[in-house]
Amino acid sequence: MITWFRGDGVIVFRRWSVRRRLTLAALLSALAGYGAIALLVTPIMHTVATGFLTEQAAADPRRIAFVVERDAPARLRPVAVTEGTDLIQVVDEEGRIRQASSRLTGQPPLSTATATGADARLTTTSCTNRVPGVHCLITVGFRANVGGRPWMVYAYTPELPWYISPAYAPAAALGVLLLSALTAFVAWLAVRKALAPVSAIKDELAEITATDLKRRVPRGAHRDELDDLARTVNETLDRLEHAVEQQRRFASDASHDLRSPVAAMRTQVEEAMLAPKETDWPGTGERLLGSLDHLQSIVADLLTLARLEAGVPARREPVDLSGLVTDELRRRREGKRVEARLRLGVPAEGDALRLSRLLANLLDNAERHADTMITVTVGEQDGQAVLEVLDDGAGIVPDQREAVFRRFTRLAASRRRDAGGTGLGLSIAREIAEAHKGTLTIEPSEHGARFVLQIPLISS
Repeated sequence: MITWFRGDGVIVFRRWSVRRRLTLAALLSALAGYGAIALLVTPIMHTVATGFLTEQAAADPRRIAFVVERDAPARLRPVAVTEGTDLIQVVDEEGRIRQASSRLTGQPPLSTATATGADARLTTTSCTNRVPGVHCLITVGFRANVGGRPWMVYAYTPELPWYISPAYAPAAALGVLLLSALTAFVAWLAVRKALAPVSAIKDELAEITATDLKRRVPRGAHRDELDDLARTVNETLDRLEHAVEQQRRFASDASHDLRSPVAAMRTQVEEAMLAPKETDWPGTGERLLGSLDHLQSIVADLLTLARLEAGVPARREPVDLSGLVTDELRRRREGKRVEARLRLGVPAEGDALRLSRLLANLLDNAERHADTMITVTVGEQDGQAVLEVLDDGAGIVPDQREAVFRRFTRLAASRRRDAGGTGLGLSIAREIAEAHKGTLTIEPSEHGARFVLQIPLISS
């Protein structure tokens, strides 16, 4: 529906639906097209009608010329006219009227042209004001040989106007309107059929978003634009489902691991408040600070995971893995002995800060599980930059090597060695590796756990 109303001199227009707008466009285009065709056809019709009238008018002078040649001048009879032609003149070689139809009786010759061709026929146009209501006449003349003298028999018929006849213009306009209406109706049906899948996709999408994000819009039978639309909608639903799942996971993770340190702090405060005079408040404060540090670590790791999973773009710059390892080892506090086996000049493209975080998480994990030593190796393999972190601890059994990358997964050995971890470090490390189009896996080793990072080298 179109709604027009005026307010403060402003005209507000409420748009039509796509179907109506396309139908209107088809109607206007059809009107313009058929109107142009009618205008182009009119001169052709005018020419055809003029030719028909000319030939119709030529029948009488041809017949009369034959009679004149046979009977004139002694037995010349009055002109016999037909319904089609009632303007006839017989003119002798001196330009005198010898016979004329009743409408031209007493009139001088309307034309003085003579036929010069071998067929003795003349076709021309004569303009005069001697015939009431007519200005220009189609003139058809035939030469008659009367005793060796050339006489002319003329027949006149009114010239057609440019619009052919008073009935032609309304008939042509009506035809244009009918054809345009038919075209608009066909366009309306075609658009309705073409947009039916769009309406189905819209209804299905509304139901999916209201009920179950795991459902998808059905694809079309033909690989056309509508199928592309359905595919794009499904891809959008995939991203939406992933985003909702991330949100749910974040809320679940936060409620899962924030509950323990908060409960611990509450318990410590409640115990202290039961006997405030006997409470060691400095010791209680230190314990609370430890719980707050653990809580802060969990929140920071959760936010890091949320940013990584949301696809927040990272900087892309050349990174020397050997230099990155050297800088990270220099910053670390004293702990287990670390042996570095670094190949110089291993360039990768990525975010140095995130790769440093990945290495730090792997080193922290190795620090908790190593008995005496950690080995860090940097090299190249099959066009990939390779970073390995190996500890000499008990290792990880094969069926649990993927489980350790899940959130808040901490094996029993890890809990016994260090109860302060968040269980998110390895998850963050893998997310960083995948964000760099690489992999982070646990590979077999003779002893301990061997974490292997592979990311693309910078092409030379």
